[in-house]
Amino acid sequence: MTETPDAPDIRVPGKTAAPLSPAALPALRRRVQAVLVTTQILGGLGIATGVALAAVLATEVSGTDALAGLASTATVAGPALLAMPLAALMTRRGRRAGLVLAYLLGALGAGVAVLGAVLGSFPLLLVGLVGFGAGSSANLTARFAAADLAPPDRRARAISTVVWATTIGAVLGPNIAAPAGRSVAGLGIPVAAGPFLWAAVVFVVSALVVALLLRPDPLLTARALAAADGAEDRPEDRSLRAGLRAVRESPQARIALVTVVASHTVMVSIMSMTPVALTHHGAGIELIGLVISVHIAGMYAFSPVMGRLSDRLGRLAVIGLAVGLLGIAALLAGTAGGSHTRVAAGLFVLGLGWSAGLVSGSALLTDSVPQAARASVQGLSDTAMNTAAGLGGLLAGVVVSQAGYGPLNAIAACLLLPMAALALRGVLRRA
Repeated sequence: MTETPDAPDIRVPGKTAAPLSPAALPALRRRVQAVLVTTQILGGLGIATGVALAAVLATEVSGTDALAGLASTATVAGPALLAMPLAALMTRRGRRAGLVLAYLLGALGAGVAVLGAVLGSFPLLLVGLVGFGAGSSANLTARFAAADLAPPDRRARAISTVVWATTIGAVLGPNIAAPAGRSVAGLGIPVAAGPFLWAAVVFVVSALVVALLLRPDPLLTARALAAADGAEDRPEDRSLRAGLRAVRESPQARIALVTVVASHTVMVSIMSMTPVALTHHGAGIELIGLVISVHIAGMYAFSPVMGRLSDRLGRLAVIGLAVGLLGIAALLAGTAGGSHTRVAAGLFVLGLGWSAGLVSGSALLTDSVPQAARASVQGLSDTAMNTAAGLGGLLAGVVVSQAGYGPLNAIAACLLLPMAALALRGVLRRA
């Protein structure tokens, strides 16, 4: 839509139909992005603080490494179970309602995880970790909220800016895991459970920021803009069935979906068992926190680079870069043995590969489907990526306990083959 001063005001749906001047749209984009950046910092802090010790806490409560992978499975099961209900809620009421619900469920889950650790109940711990994962669902969904109002040629950069904002909280999180644990020692709470108590508070604050400041809602505003441009927006076009049909009908959407799923599954499978592997080689909680911080820096700090490359060189080029980076990461980490430095290097590159895959895949997915179906398709994407990653985390614990950390990395690298094949096919089709 051409933004001109004399263009008619646009009515944004909500409790009150608020007028939006097209000239005010750039300011609205900046405000929405500022709110999302703030919540990404807070949410990233809560998520990373807990994730850094999830596998360690699961090992302590269960008494076996074989069940440690269930911790990561539980944390990604939350987003997997919540993605489609959140998509349905956001389809009806906008991004704000879905993000607030996700953060509040994350806070509740973190509290239940602490209770499970105190009682020594592994099943209760897993239930809590499922709820805790809802917090990461909010942070993942925020990238699509950033894309709602972005121009197509800057969509990847908008996504990457919000992903980048997680860097601050995510890098600090694992490094404050140790003091967070010590802060609750006098309360009878296990040290490894302390970070989850902190995460609960952070998630509540994030929910308040979204509820109060994410106005007008970016998704509802994007729909109003599309309607003003003459695009027909029927309720049936927003359904899950319409989302599935949109993916079936778009080869680019299928490439994007496989990219996001494969990138996330490879990352979660390797990252979730790295703390356990480091523990086997004598690493303490501080070193584990440092390695995870390096990994998370790779995931988020360079996402603006991935966004810029994706907008300038094309989504498929950056998907190819993601394949290469993830493969190198598996090689480095899988052959590290007792070298903590090599593991850290592998985890850093693993984060870079995940960033390239998530940013380019998310942008391509948004590009490839009609506006009305985007929320449903995005929910489908998050459901698929977290379900696959949950299975990957579950199997990762079994593989490490039976074969070792090296074979786990080799298996993870094989998951990149479908992603590489589809991306290459997409390039050849365009040639």
